[in-house]
Amino acid sequence: MSLAHAVRHTSRSAPCARAGAPLTERRVTFTREQIAAYAAASGDHNPIHLDDEFARSAGLPGVIAHGMLQMGIAATVAAEAAGGPDHLRRLFVRFAGMVEPGDTVTFRAEPNGTGKLDLSALNQRGEAVLTKAVAEYDGHPLPSGERDQGRGA
Repeated sequence: MSLAHAVRHTSRSAPCARAGAPLTERRVTFTREQIAAYAAASGDHNPIHLDDEFARSAGLPGVIAHGMLQMGIAATVAAEAAGGPDHLRRLFVRFAGMVEPGDTVTFRAEPNGTGKLDLSALNQRGEAVLTKAVAEYDGHPLPSGERDQGRGA
Protein backbone atom coordinates (compact mmCIF):
# COMPACT_ATOMS: atom_id res chain seq x y z
CA MET A 1 0.00 0.00 0.00
CA SER A 2 1.41 3.41 -0.90
CA LEU A 3 1.78 6.18 1.64
CA ALA A 4 -0.67 8.36 -0.29
CA HIS A 5 -3.22 5.53 -0.33
CA ALA A 6 -2.78 4.95 3.41
CA VAL A 7 -3.27 8.62 4.23
CA ARG A 8 -6.29 9.00 1.90
CA HIS A 9 -7.97 5.98 3.42
CA THR A 10 -7.39 6.91 7.05
CA SER A 11 -10.65 7.73 8.80
CA ARG A 12 -11.24 11.46 8.92
CA SER A 13 -14.10 11.22 11.37
CA ALA A 14 -12.50 9.21 14.17
CA PRO A 15 -12.11 11.01 17.49
CA CYS A 16 -8.71 12.48 18.26
CA ALA A 17 -6.27 10.52 20.36
CA ARG A 18 -6.51 10.87 24.12
CA ALA A 19 -4.07 9.88 26.87
CA GLY A 20 -4.60 6.25 27.71
CA ALA A 21 -5.91 5.51 24.22
CA PRO A 22 -4.46 2.43 22.56
CA LEU A 23 -1.15 2.73 20.83
CA THR A 24 -1.26 3.08 17.05
CA GLU A 25 1.38 0.87 15.48
CA ARG A 26 2.54 -0.24 12.05
CA ARG A 27 5.36 -2.64 11.15
CA VAL A 28 7.05 -2.11 7.81
CA THR A 29 9.67 -4.35 6.23
CA PHE A 30 11.60 -2.18 3.81
CA THR A 31 12.36 -3.61 0.36
CA ARG A 32 14.55 -2.50 -2.51
CA GLU A 33 11.41 -2.21 -4.63
CA GLN A 34 9.77 0.10 -2.08
CA ILE A 35 12.91 2.26 -1.89
CA ALA A 36 13.11 2.44 -5.71
CA ALA A 37 9.41 3.33 -5.92
CA TYR A 38 9.92 6.12 -3.38
CA ALA A 39 12.92 7.41 -5.38
CA ALA A 40 10.77 7.51 -8.52
CA ALA A 41 7.85 9.21 -6.78
CA SER A 42 9.97 11.76 -4.92
CA GLY A 43 12.53 12.46 -7.61
CA ASP A 44 15.31 11.67 -5.10
CA HIS A 45 17.59 9.44 -7.14
CA ASN A 46 20.64 9.76 -4.88
CA PRO A 47 22.63 6.60 -5.64
CA ILE A 48 23.09 5.77 -1.93
CA HIS A 49 19.45 4.68 -2.09
CA LEU A 50 19.66 2.75 -5.36
CA ASP A 51 23.18 1.45 -6.05
CA ASP A 52 24.91 -0.92 -3.60
CA GLU A 53 28.35 -0.36 -5.08
CA PHE A 54 28.03 3.41 -4.86
CA ALA A 55 26.61 3.21 -1.32
CA ARG A 56 29.54 1.03 -0.21
CA SER A 57 32.00 3.46 -1.80
CA ALA A 58 30.42 6.14 0.40
CA GLY A 59 31.09 4.05 3.52
CA LEU A 60 27.61 2.58 3.87
CA PRO A 61 26.82 -1.13 4.20
CA GLY A 62 24.77 -0.95 0.98
CA VAL A 63 21.72 0.98 -0.13
CA ILE A 64 19.65 2.65 2.58
CA ALA A 65 16.06 3.85 2.68
CA HIS A 66 15.30 7.54 2.28
CA GLY A 67 14.80 9.34 5.57
CA MET A 68 11.74 11.05 4.16
CA LEU A 69 10.22 7.66 3.32
CA GLN A 70 10.52 6.79 7.01
CA MET A 71 9.11 10.17 8.02
CA GLY A 72 6.17 9.67 5.67
CA ILE A 73 5.31 6.38 7.33
CA ALA A 74 5.64 8.01 10.76
CA ALA A 75 3.26 10.76 9.55
CA THR A 76 0.74 8.14 8.42
CA VAL A 77 0.81 6.46 11.83
CA ALA A 78 0.51 9.85 13.56
CA ALA A 79 -2.47 10.77 11.35
CA GLU A 80 -4.17 7.49 12.23
CA ALA A 81 -3.61 8.12 15.96
CA ALA A 82 -4.85 11.72 15.67
CA GLY A 83 -8.14 10.62 14.11
CA GLY A 84 -7.22 11.30 10.50
CA PRO A 85 -4.89 13.52 8.49
CA ASP A 86 -7.13 16.56 8.94
CA HIS A 87 -6.27 16.53 12.66
CA LEU A 88 -2.50 16.35 12.25
CA ARG A 89 -0.81 19.76 12.40
CA ARG A 90 2.96 19.28 12.70
CA LEU A 91 5.50 16.51 12.84
CA PHE A 92 9.03 16.72 14.20
CA VAL A 93 11.63 13.96 14.02
CA ARG A 94 15.35 13.47 14.21
CA PHE A 95 16.87 10.84 11.93
CA ALA A 96 18.94 8.58 14.18
CA GLY A 97 19.82 5.45 12.23
CA MET A 98 19.97 3.90 8.80
CA VAL A 99 17.31 1.57 7.45
CA GLU A 100 18.49 -1.09 5.02
CA PRO A 101 16.45 -3.33 2.74
CA GLY A 102 15.16 -6.22 4.83
CA ASP A 103 14.93 -4.17 8.03
CA THR A 104 11.58 -4.26 9.79
CA VAL A 105 10.73 -1.01 11.54
CA THR A 106 7.90 -0.64 14.03
CA PHE A 107 6.40 2.85 13.93
CA ARG A 108 4.30 3.84 16.96
CA ALA A 109 2.23 6.85 17.98
CA GLU A 110 0.95 7.23 21.51
CA PRO A 111 -1.01 10.15 22.98
CA ASN A 112 0.83 11.69 25.91
CA GLY A 113 -2.06 13.66 27.42
CA THR A 114 -0.87 17.09 26.32
CA GLY A 115 -2.39 17.26 22.85
CA LYS A 116 0.72 15.66 21.40
CA LEU A 117 1.65 12.23 20.17
CA ASP A 118 4.93 10.62 21.13
CA LEU A 119 6.27 8.83 18.07
CA SER A 120 8.86 6.09 17.89
CA ALA A 121 10.45 4.01 15.16
CA LEU A 122 12.51 1.00 16.20
CA ASN A 123 14.15 -1.55 13.93
CA GLN A 124 14.08 -5.30 14.54
CA ARG A 125 17.15 -4.98 16.80
CA GLY A 126 15.36 -2.44 19.03
CA GLU A 127 17.48 0.45 17.72
CA ALA A 128 15.80 3.81 17.20
CA VAL A 129 15.83 5.02 13.60
CA LEU A 130 13.87 8.18 14.48
CA THR A 131 14.23 10.04 17.80
CA LYS A 132 12.80 13.18 19.40
CA ALA A 133 9.73 12.42 17.33
CA VAL A 134 6.50 14.16 18.23
CA ALA A 135 3.35 15.19 16.42
CA GLU A 136 0.93 17.91 17.38
CA TYR A 137 -2.69 17.68 16.46
CA ASP A 138 -5.90 19.69 16.68
CA GLY A 139 -4.29 23.02 17.45
CA HIS A 140 -2.19 21.96 20.44
CA PRO A 141 1.12 23.66 19.54
CA LEU A 142 4.45 22.50 20.85
CA PRO A 143 6.26 24.82 23.25
CA SER A 144 9.09 26.60 21.42
CA GLY A 145 11.83 24.65 23.24
CA GLU A 146 10.37 21.31 22.16
CA ARG A 147 9.82 22.60 18.65
CA ASP A 148 13.51 23.56 18.37
CA GLN A 149 14.67 20.22 19.81
CA GLY A 150 12.34 18.26 17.55
CA ARG A 151 13.89 19.60 14.38
CA GLY A 152 16.99 17.54 15.00
CA ALA A 153 20.51 18.03 13.73
